[in-house]
This record gives sequence, structure tokens and C-alpha cells, in this order.
Amino acid sequence: MRTLGILIAGAVIPAGAPAYCAAKVVTYAAPAEETLSSAYEVWAGGATVDVYSARVLDAPFAGKEWDYGGPYSFANFDMEGAVEVKIVAKRSLRATVIRPASAGAALEIVDDHTLRLTLGRPCKVSIEPDGKKGPLLLFANPLEQNPPGAGDPGVVFFGPGVHTPGKIALGSGQTLYLAGGAVVKAEVLVEGTGVRILGRGILDGSDWEWRKGPVGNLIAIRKSRDVEVSGVTLRGSSHWTIVPFASRQVTIRNVKLCNSRVQNDDGINPCNSQDVLITDCFIRSDDDCVALKGLDLGVPENNVERITVENSVLWCDRARIFLLGHESRAAFMRQVTLRNLDIIHFTMTAFLFEPGEHMRLEDITVEDVRIHGEGQRSLARVKPVVNQYMRTKAPGFIRNVRFSNVTL
Repeated sequence: MRTLGILIAGAVIPAGAPAYCAAKVVTYAAPAEETLSSAYEVWAGGATVDVYSARVLDAPFAGKEWDYGGPYSFANFDMEGAVEVKIVAKRSLRATVIRPASAGAALEIVDDHTLRLTLGRPCKVSIEPDGKKGPLLLFANPLEQNPPGAGDPGVVFFGPGVHTPGKIALGSGQTLYLAGGAVVKAEVLVEGTGVRILGRGILDGSDWEWRKGPVGNLIAIRKSRDVEVSGVTLRGSSHWTIVPFASRQVTIRNVKLCNSRVQNDDGINPCNSQDVLITDCFIRSDDDCVALKGLDLGVPENNVERITVENSVLWCDRARIFLLGHESRAAFMRQVTLRNLDIIHFTMTAFLFEPGEHMRLEDITVEDVRIHGEGQRSLARVKPVVNQYMRTKAPGFIRNVRFSNVTL
């Protein structure tokens, strides 16, 4: 069985350009137990890329008024240099659109059922033959650097295959590694310092009913410091997906979220946390993509501060892209930067800034954001409010919010 594919290709370049260019592609075979998508076939640099599927609107939400376009597909591979990708589907591909346009993927429609695209760099794109109806999410990652081994000290290692640990608890100094081709059916609890969650595998929550997972979040980071989540794909969360609770120095990099299976599956929710960096991510969720919240966590430092979201692609099926406020049990929510972002689909509003409970929302920068509008009534709402999530029925305060270079 194919477990790992590596292709290195070289091409001579005409005079006037660099003399030689090499491309490298790494692919990972899916486990035999995994039911793959039948909607697409994908090759990168000539190597087969297995295509996974993700569900939308499980019970009790199936059959409601929402239409998310049905199940969708996603695929991962690693690359370096310019890579040609071939996509074949049974459906017509002639009207295909690639989002976001900023990815710079050059598209060629070969025939009614075949696409060819050239990727000059790692990127995350949605291949959409018919809008939201059954797209292919294509994740071209950079090459992995120095992955840990199965026998390394402090490493919880899952190799290729399907694994069902249910709950994984990580403490100080530990690394959870999901190898490419691993599908790990678990939720993860992080409590400690210097914790890493790495790899090219899939952390899968889609076996749990709505809000019934063993931890409560697909990745819960609680009262921790110096935590990194990098490279993995998360599928089918049963509730909020990645949640730093009362934590500091959290980096979430090149993480791909394939959600919208249930409601309340918020993508990344920093709660009463500081120094959080979310970069180079793809988030598809039913509920808010990124929500900053103040909760009652019983910690002396309860502010939400120094949060950066950058270089990412965002898709929300039912709610907001960014929510700052609502749960506002913190003195301050401040020094938040949202920059170089592509919002490819959303419903309610892209930016909802609504502090309450006397909380001060201040020093917020939104810059270099590209929005694909689809006739929504609202792009931004910035207003102190009182709502059902607040225990103290009083509005908050807003100061120094700046929007710059936001295009529609």
C-alpha cells in the first residue's frame, strides 16, 4: 500500500531566466479504512493525492432552512517550487472558480471534466465548480521540517492509519505528532508549557454528536503557555474547535479546519488569552471563524490581548467571520490585528464588534482584507450592546478601531 510519495522534478528554463528549477511534491496515502471522496481525483506533480470528504449539517441540524451545498472534499500535499495539479471530476468543471484569487493559482480548463492548475507556492484554495455545492478544498503545504520520530522522548506519535484514542491529554514538554496518512479520532486537552501539536495528519471529531466530545473542544488549551499547533487538518468538530483558555504565547500555524458538521463549531476562540498568533490557516465553519471571548475562568489575568490573525482564508456558513465581544467578562479586549485575509464566503456579517458588561474593546486594526461579497446586508457592525450572553446587563466601550484597505 502506498504510504508516502515523493516526486522531484527538474526543468531546463529558457535563456534569460534562472538556469534550473526543481519542484518537489510529497503525498500521503489515506488509510484503507477511510472512505474517500468520490467527487474528485487529484494529482500533484504527477503523484496521486488522496481526496477526503467532510460532512455538513448532521442531525439535529439536517433538513433545516440552511443550505451549505452538501458534503465537500479536501486534499493535502506538500510542495516546493512550481507544481502542476490535475483535477478530474465526473461533474462539469467548465464554470470552475478558484478562491481566493490572491493565491495566484493559474487555472486551465482542459475539458469538461478536467482542470489543470499551476501553483507557484504553497497555498490554500477552494476549487468551486458550482459555488458552495461540493467544492474541493486544496491544501498545498510547505515541506515538513524536522518531524519528530516515534521513539523520541516526550512524543505521542500516531503513524499512518485510523486511530481511536478518544481523548489525548498533553502536559509540559510533550509533542503530539500526527503523521501524514493518520486519521486520529480524538479530542486533545493541553495543560502545560512548551506543548506542540504537529504533523500532516487529520484530527477527526466527526464521530461525536453535537457537544458530546470527551474534552469539549477538538483542541482545548487550558491555562498553558508556549503552545504551537502546526500543519494538521481538523475535521468535523462537535463544538468550538481550537480554544485557548486563559493561555499565553499560543501559535496556530498552517492549520486547516474542515467543519460545518454541527452548529457552534467556532473555528478558533481565544478566551481570556494573550499573545495568540493565528497565521496561514484555512477555516471553514458553521459558526464564527474566529471569536474572541471573555469568560469566567477564575484567573487573575483575564484580559484578551495581543491577538493577531493573518495570512489566512476564511469561510463561515451561518454566522460571522470575526466576533469580538458578546461574552465580555474581561476588563479589556485590546491590541487585536486582523491582516492580509481572504474572506471567501460568509452569511451574517464579516466583522461583528459588540462589547458588553462594561468591557473595553480598543486598539483594533483591520487591514488588507479581501472579501467575496454575495449580497449580504452587512459587512461590519461596531456597537456596544447588551445581549443574552451577558450576565451584567450593561453595554461595553469601543475605542480606536481602524479599517484600512478592505476590498469587496
